[in-house]
Amino acid sequence: MELTKEIVKELSKLPTGNVADNNPDGVVMDADLTPLDTSLHLIGRAVTVQCQPGDNLALHEGIYAAGEGDVLVFDCGGYRHGGHFGDMMANACLARGIAGVIIDGTCRDREDIKALKFPVYSRGTCPAGTVKKSRARINIPVTVGGVCVCPGDIIFADGDGIVVVPQDEADEVFAKALKKYEKEQMILQELKAGRTTLEIYGFDRLIADMKD
Repeated sequence: MELTKEIVKELSKLPTGNVADNNPDGVVMDADLTPLDTSLHLIGRAVTVQCQPGDNLALHEGIYAAGEGDVLVFDCGGYRHGGHFGDMMANACLARGIAGVIIDGTCRDREDIKALKFPVYSRGTCPAGTVKKSRARINIPVTVGGVCVCPGDIIFADGDGIVVVPQDEADEVFAKALKKYEKEQMILQELKAGRTTLEIYGFDRLIADMKD
């Protein structure tokens, strides 16, 4: 799947739930990885970067390995005692057209990054500094948020969380997700017309069958 601007715009109407429900094995990062700004949507191909926890030199290196529309996925080992990523780095990402950042660790400068409207997901914030001693390992499989992410996988995220769509499954996953979205729009109209979720989904029959 080629993530053109038109396709990204079309997919942006989907909630992560529609994508997760149609993703192989429901590949979703754990709930501790949260967005700095829940109002933002993030879609792009993963550029993976393995980093030493508490060291952000690799993150600087990774920024310049990514290009327009990419999502940087930083494996920082879940380290929570230093701000690996801050507002200067967010500005550097924006200058390159990078779509957003996932950090398995903490970041800092929350409010400045939120003002930029740049999507960043992390394990919270920490104002402490980090060292700059270790090189990056770029575009190798990494495990972030409990999920194996390969270079080129599609990151799909919003305020609810992060879904990782394997690149060889993307066409099928998003076709099914869009179909589910359209079906749900029809269900919304039925709800507005007075029908109940019990009727629409057949839960009334399910409940009746459960009665003694």
